[in-house]
Amino acid sequence: QVQLVESGGGLVQAGGSLRLSCAASGSIGSINGMGWYRQAPGKQREWVASITQAGSENYADSVKGRFTVSRDNAKKMVYLQMNSLKPEDTAVYYCYAEIQKVFGIQYQRYWGQGTQVTVSS
Repeated sequence: QVQLVESGGGLVQAGGSLRLSCAASGSIGSINGMGWYRQAPGKQREWVASITQAGSENYADSVKGRFTVSRDNAKKMVYLQMNSLKPEDTAVYYCYAEIQKVFGIQYQRYWGQGTQVTVSS
């Protein structure tokens, strides 16, 4: 019954910005880490950014300084602000959330459906 729904993808010119959103809903006891992966055509899925429940951020070197991950615990949402976009950022972006459906039960990683980000040169 847990669901992650993403929004905000689209087409943008190089140097532009996009803000992705991901909302978790359903039967959720608590959420630990949240973050983002991306997958370009024909390539392996790549970790992009993560954020702890307390707000500590980590980034892949390829996006460091350009992307910002944030979260709203009350809304059970995670965001990815993408600035200075490059054509190599083109990919399907997937959010994830580590969710404990019932307190005391192990966390399980859930994934969004993915949203396309295309950066034109």
